[in-house]
Amino acid sequence: MNHFKKIRTMLSAQGLDALLLTEEANRFYASGFHSAGTDGVALVTVDKAYYFTDSRYIESAVRQVEGAEVRLMGRGRSYSDLIGEVIAGHNIRRMGFDDAYMTVADWRFYREKLSCELVAATQLLLELRRVKDEAEIDAITGAQRITERAYAQIVEEIRSGVSEQEIAARLQYLMLHFGAEKMSFDPIVVSGPNGSLPHGVPTERRIGEGEFVTMDFGCIYEGYCSDMTRTVAVGYATGEMQKVYQTVLEAQRAGIAAARAGITGAEVDGAARRVISEAGYGEYFGHSFGHGVGVEIHESPNASPGAKAPLPAGAVISAEPGIYLPGKMGVRIEDLLVLTEDGCRDLTRAPKELTIL
Repeated sequence: MNHFKKIRTMLSAQGLDALLLTEEANRFYASGFHSAGTDGVALVTVDKAYYFTDSRYIESAVRQVEGAEVRLMGRGRSYSDLIGEVIAGHNIRRMGFDDAYMTVADWRFYREKLSCELVAATQLLLELRRVKDEAEIDAITGAQRITERAYAQIVEEIRSGVSEQEIAARLQYLMLHFGAEKMSFDPIVVSGPNGSLPHGVPTERRIGEGEFVTMDFGCIYEGYCSDMTRTVAVGYATGEMQKVYQTVLEAQRAGIAAARAGITGAEVDGAARRVISEAGYGEYFGHSFGHGVGVEIHESPNASPGAKAPLPAGAVISAEPGIYLPGKMGVRIEDLLVLTEDGCRDLTRAPKELTIL
């Protein structure tokens, strides 16, 4: 899966002769080939695509990169030399670059070495990446299924006395065991009073009876991320715990019911936020309802109070309201949604009614 053609069709409308992609996620989005960090360059012109990499990746790139000419960097030929050859060969005058990712040092270097104007073009990439095609949705769905298999197994293992770190380690093992390439982020596992930390780091704390355990985790499959949060109770759940959980679940359902292409992210967020506010917990929901998921775990578009632009059909966003009571507990429930013209499709199949282990 690559998007050279999709990028190429957008260049002329942006007044660009080419697009230079040096950042890992954008490089992968264009080429469908993964190399770490700065170890590669994708370059798309109006009539041809190129992929440059070094000796560590060249053999794999030749086999895997389709629709582009692959060239070797090294042996006296730097990335700037290879880019310069394409600039000369295609008479490139204006070349876009991923300005939100490129360092100032790299920008200065390329500006001095390349004989063309460098034009900020991150917005072009964001517009392209925010709408997923079917192959991308299939990859995200595959990652989600792996995540759900890990969840189904971990709930059989959680009990009083197990530590947050043990659960986090086990989740990572299970996702890799079930076919993940790697984690889409470090798992969040928080229990009891630590649950009020939305992005808390797993600790050696051992879970006790009558406590919530919140697990936020995901993996990468075929280059695309999954993201899921489930909160379970161990032993029993108090009346207050049940009230908080049910409020979050109802808020998530309200946001999902509102989610569709054409309305703003703020409207989706607001549908969920009203439920939490009306239940008296408004000050304890500090983050947004959701964010885009794709090649990166956080990307455009967002479903947040400040998101005023209409959401596009084909976007994949998380649905993750939460309530966090400092020093007491926290609950978050998260699914992944694909937005359509008349609603949304929930990619997540894992059960989310309150589970008491």
